[in-house]
Amino acid sequence: MKELGLTFEVIIPDVDEVHWDDNPVGTVEENAKRKCNCISQKHPDMIVIAADTVVVFDGKCLGKPKIIEEAREMLRLFSGNTQTVYSGIAIARPQHSLDLYLEKSEVHFREISATVINHYFSLVDPLDKAGGYDIDQHCDLIISGYNGSLTNIMGLPKEIVEKILCK
Repeated sequence: MKELGLTFEVIIPDVDEVHWDDNPVGTVEENAKRKCNCISQKHPDMIVIAADTVVVFDGKCLGKPKIIEEAREMLRLFSGNTQTVYSGIAIARPQHSLDLYLEKSEVHFREISATVINHYFSLVDPLDKAGGYDIDQHCDLIISGYNGSLTNIMGLPKEIVEKILCK
């Protein structure tokens, strides 16, 4: 948002999020709508942007690991493979209906040894990241490349926000 020159305030919505393993697109769209509606009802004169992101691997939605061993297992599974990152973005503007967008990116992982995983976790906290990694922190250790929006993989696709708000 700062890169786009936008002034903004972060407000954490109080909503129950869904997690449907077999429907990642529905998961991110529903959660983005819930977050956006929660905040826009309290602030009807504001433009509200809400997003939700999931990592999908082997047909399953993955969230943030709860313990370090779960994060290790995620990176072991990702080793040498590709995963998909979906983000749902909901935007509410005064006197407009809610707009809903979907962004999809792919992340390609290097072959990752246990030693590399341990080193990576000494540099990055995996428990605060969907999939147990952060593409903008030491990603060269574990990621070989990506297709699609980098900012989507980070959690908020800048391209969509720019298209809607910076016309």
